[in-house]
Amino acid sequence: MKPRVLVLTAGYGEGHNAAARALTAAFDDAHGAGTALMVDVFDVVAPRLGRISRQAYIEMINSLPRAWSLVYAWADRSWLLPRFFALLLRERRAIERLIEQERPTAICCTYPVYAFLLERIKRTRGLAVPYFNIVTDSISINSLWWRAPCASWFVPNEDSAEAMRRGGVASDRVEVCGFPVARYFSEHTGEIQPPDLAAGAAPRVLYMINSGTRDAAEIARRLLSEQDWEVTCAVGRDAELRRQLTSYAAGRARPAEILGWTDQIPRLLMSHHVLVSKAGGATVQEAIAARCPMIVNQIVPGQEEGNYELLRRHGAGALAETPDTVLEELKRAFADGGRGWRAWRDALASLTRPDAARDIAARVVALSRPTNEPVPVPLRAAADDHEVIERATA
Repeated sequence: MKPRVLVLTAGYGEGHNAAARALTAAFDDAHGAGTALMVDVFDVVAPRLGRISRQAYIEMINSLPRAWSLVYAWADRSWLLPRFFALLLRERRAIERLIEQERPTAICCTYPVYAFLLERIKRTRGLAVPYFNIVTDSISINSLWWRAPCASWFVPNEDSAEAMRRGGVASDRVEVCGFPVARYFSEHTGEIQPPDLAAGAAPRVLYMINSGTRDAAEIARRLLSEQDWEVTCAVGRDAELRRQLTSYAAGRARPAEILGWTDQIPRLLMSHHVLVSKAGGATVQEAIAARCPMIVNQIVPGQEEGNYELLRRHGAGALAETPDTVLEELKRAFADGGRGWRAWRDALASLTRPDAARDIAARVVALSRPTNEPVPVPLRAAADDHEVIERATA
């Protein structure tokens, strides 16, 4: 029986969507196009509210990081919040309708709230489909990821697995497979590499600027003033910042490239020596997959603390939260023919899992017993739920 997989995601942080996209592609690569369906139920049920809440989330983590730290800590220990999830009736009905329509053999969740909704469906409707949590954070993992039961948890590294075991998750339910990244990383491992610093090649520095990044223009200016380095700055959709940095790059002796939004991040990571960026889940994990050491210049309290802690524990990068310290750490790494950089890169060898998406997909299929039994009929859907699902599956 051909597998059919629902991949449920949410746009609160790019890590959830990045993992979901890579996982969806891996299922389709292994079993044919259309095997997996990726859906952000929160977005399709209430798109306007979704946009507002996502923007509020971004504003809070960028402008009020201490407040966000308190919210994150409260969510980690609160027993009130899971009860609130029971009020998400439209989202639950939308999931029930998806299950009825798609008849999946497995469900993968890259956002922790879904497991609570699926557990509710299981208790009230006798859901027979196994569902799995694909954990997108490292070490400082919010307990919401495991407070609702699921068939198994897939985590990006052993450090995170140990954190979940300490939280009470049974060892045999925790699978260390890595973070799902685009297949580009595995396809080009060993083929695309930065030039040899020991042979005198110029260091290549990639600076990825996220919304709310502190001192972004000044860090970029300082990087571009280093005439012995090749520098690439990716500024996303900030057209004004791109124009400003383009003026800084004018007249350089070494190549410099100022990019807007780009889909070439995997190639850039694999071809540069060091990434300078904030400690976002997808960013850190893609850098690890590329074996590109990081200078972390900003950490959002809560989930991102563990992402940097992973690099720190394994000696695979540094924390530098001011323009001066960013330059100091880079110069230290590139000194003596790049000896410090080579130590960082070697340390990443034990963490990198560029085939994670494929491995997770294979394990999910193996753990999902094929069945011809009918999926239990869900609750009667509200009239507007049919429109919601049509938008999700269009």
